[in-house]
Amino acid sequence: MERCLFIHGFTGGEYEISPLAQFLEQHQYPARTFTLKGHGGSRHDLLQSDRQGWRQSAEDQLQEMLNDGDRVHLIGFSTGALIASHLSVQYREQIKSLTLLSTPVFPLNLLEILKTLGSPVMIRNYLSKFGSTPAKATREFQRLVRESFEIYPQIETPTLIVQGGRDHLVRAKSAAYLHRTIPSASKRVLMVERSGHMLCHCEDSSLIMDEVLQFIQSSGRASINKLQEYSAK
Repeated sequence: MERCLFIHGFTGGEYEISPLAQFLEQHQYPARTFTLKGHGGSRHDLLQSDRQGWRQSAEDQLQEMLNDGDRVHLIGFSTGALIASHLSVQYREQIKSLTLLSTPVFPLNLLEILKTLGSPVMIRNYLSKFGSTPAKATREFQRLVRESFEIYPQIETPTLIVQGGRDHLVRAKSAAYLHRTIPSASKRVLMVERSGHMLCHCEDSSLIMDEVLQFIQSSGRASINKLQEYSAK
């Protein structure tokens, strides 16, 4: 059976990718979501975790699926995309496809942050997030970002790269870098100009979900061995 393993982002949770997981379930692709180690609990839980623990919790989920004989499509959001990239190289013979959503190759788009600060809701969200995230956890995230630069040139799995043009946490050039660096013969880029960081919850989410479904359906076909680029405007 072909199944999808979803990996959420740093300080986030399954809600970040649940709309896409439910969509793929409706199209006969059973989806597994889970909570990364240290996430979904208290500030103390996050403080006691590290990047190795985040990766290991995702790998444990993947191994369970592989032991069941599943053929797995990896889908990672934000920091989850970094972890999915690592797993796609470690288990390259067993992964059917890799979907990277809002990958923080180059984090923090300062221009977009300034634009969003006009909203009182966004200001409260930022203050809450920054205040509740331990500095140690942030350093672990930054180390994972740096370590991933060694991984991208090793990715041979069919890859879909999705990036929002208005992402306030990831610079848009991250998608271009991945496009240039990942050597997979089968890769696609989808730039969603109107979307921010939360791709599965943006106004163009239906387009994104359709593209992910088509990519997964085609990931085993020879017809995708040429590069295709998409632009949603």
